[in-house]
Amino acid sequence: MPSLDTKIETLGGVYKRFSRPLEKLGIVRLEDLLYHIPSRYEDFSIISKIGDLQPGEVVTIRGKVLSINNRYARRGFTIQKAKVEDDSGTIELVWFNQPYIAKNLAEGDEISVSGKVEAKPKLQITNPDYELSGSEFIHTGRLVPVYPETRGISSKWLRKEIYKLLKNDLSEIADFIPEKILSEYKLLPINQSLRTIHFPDNIDEIFQAKHRLSFNELFLLQLSSNLRRREWEKELSGSAFDLKSNKEKIDKFIKSLPFKLTTAQTRSTDEILKDLTSDKPMNRLLEGDVGSGKTVVAAAAAYLAYLNGFQSVFMAPTEILAQQHYKTLSAFLSPFGVSIGIQTGSRKTEEKADLLVGTHAVLNVDFQKLGFLVIDEQQRFGVEQRSIMRKKGKNPHVLTMTATPIPRTVALAMYGDLDLSVLDEMPIGRKEIKTWLVPSFKREGAYEWIKTQIDQNKSQVFIVCPFIEESENATTVKAATKEFERLQNNVFKKYRLALLHGKLKSKDKERVLNEFKEGKFDILVATPVVEVGIDVPNADIILIEGAERFGLSQLHQLRGRVGRNDRQAYCLLFSEAPNPQTSQRLKYMEQTNIGSELAEFDLKMRGPGQIYGTLQHGRKFLKVADFSDFELIQQTKEAAMKVINEVNKYPLLLKKTNELSSSYVSPD
Repeated sequence: MPSLDTKIETLGGVYKRFSRPLEKLGIVRLEDLLYHIPSRYEDFSIISKIGDLQPGEVVTIRGKVLSINNRYARRGFTIQKAKVEDDSGTIELVWFNQPYIAKNLAEGDEISVSGKVEAKPKLQITNPDYELSGSEFIHTGRLVPVYPETRGISSKWLRKEIYKLLKNDLSEIADFIPEKILSEYKLLPINQSLRTIHFPDNIDEIFQAKHRLSFNELFLLQLSSNLRRREWEKELSGSAFDLKSNKEKIDKFIKSLPFKLTTAQTRSTDEILKDLTSDKPMNRLLEGDVGSGKTVVAAAAAYLAYLNGFQSVFMAPTEILAQQHYKTLSAFLSPFGVSIGIQTGSRKTEEKADLLVGTHAVLNVDFQKLGFLVIDEQQRFGVEQRSIMRKKGKNPHVLTMTATPIPRTVALAMYGDLDLSVLDEMPIGRKEIKTWLVPSFKREGAYEWIKTQIDQNKSQVFIVCPFIEESENATTVKAATKEFERLQNNVFKKYRLALLHGKLKSKDKERVLNEFKEGKFDILVATPVVEVGIDVPNADIILIEGAERFGLSQLHQLRGRVGRNDRQAYCLLFSEAPNPQTSQRLKYMEQTNIGSELAEFDLKMRGPGQIYGTLQHGRKFLKVADFSDFELIQQTKEAAMKVINEVNKYPLLLKKTNELSSSYVSPD
């Protein structure tokens, strides 16, 4: 038996043939098979006599095959039929396009069959699962695991291979959680948990096994995050640039602003300035909704760095956003003598600026005295890029920012290595955006209302589509290029439309956006490329097609593209999804404009994997745990702190923690 650490691609036979599709499922080593956790279970545990069956029941029967045949119904379509009897009666089994079944089964075979009973008009079971009697049943007659699948890899195949692994001695899987933690928190042994999660005898066992595996994931997450924080503090304590507070000049800067800071902005600014004057480099995350005023908070910090003779860098993920920050920061800081430069793929300033705004292009700049680094939309930059910037400035103070609403439980679990500041209120005078979920029968009426708003109020409109072009996998979803043509030719004939998407060259994106801001277009049809940072003050309406395809946090960010002035703004959500739960989720957008509340609600409705797209990219280790389980997050945080000072005593735990840290897309 090969080691569980053996890579699938090095094995022969069926494993070698399926190594590529298995890799798509995150299964690279044999051990990964054991940690490929079921997404749900089919309850085939009720074993019935054929004579007692009723239509609609999901059951397992056991009997003898009386006949089996394969019939060609028409070209490319076959039907397989079997008749099975037990001591109470007979029933017909029917499969479609599975000719191998007629070869696998023979008259006289004793089989176990699971499926749903139908009246057609005689009782039959269509496309049932089956297995020959005489061995342990893993596909029928029990709670049967159903796994995440990919082309060529079925749950039945996974079930069989995982069962074979579990039949072997699992002593090779040592428990990395210290015995004192296992005992104190009454956790199942890891071997028992893995056997149970795949082949439970009852539902209670599933919960117990999931609790143990969830504890594993969150415990490692908490420990690795806090170890990184300690390393950061230990390695860099006393190495920060010694910035003086310059309170009078900072106060003068804040008073010069054309608006009054919100309480949240004042609080966050104070927290950041306090970090900048401490004896260790700042490592802080600033979270705030679109339009909550993160940029001005960062500007105050950059001004303090300038007053102390240090340079600052403001990194943005796109050229459009970099250009916008450049203009905003220039307006704030140029009157105070701060020179602002810009460095993008298509534009750069030659002078040595006090504050350089840019995209990844700033990685190519040599700095004389870099003391402060701002990373906007931090999840879009890799660990290596952030590390390069740090080295250029000999560990400058780092402020990362995000407009993605993060629930409290997620922040607690994911960002233990960061200090957190939250902008939880909008600027004074900003009106709430009225949001409506528009049923399909009101689509034409919505278009007429939009025309009225453009004609009477000179409003500008965003129309956002999930994709650039039509997809074979999503033929019912509006695509930007096709929708642009339809709207221009049929719906908004007399209006001026523009198209913006990610495949356009940077200069073309900037041109389209600038022309839209200048009022040369009434409607901008776009993909979610408009999600981050685009500021068009005259845009009052955003219409989002295929709204069900977005998480509430992303919809909230898209909604933040309008309402950037003192006029009433509107967000129209279009969805063709028939699922009532989907409608319930989208209707919640009508009830609140607070991002954190939406994120918490979405977390409960959809789970973390679907919500945090880019935020959790690279965090595939969270397969079982739930970010909404606040109690378990608190427990694992507490448990991690109990071993953090002696982690070196546990080599396997240290190894697991290091593996996690190396794959972690961290905001640091």
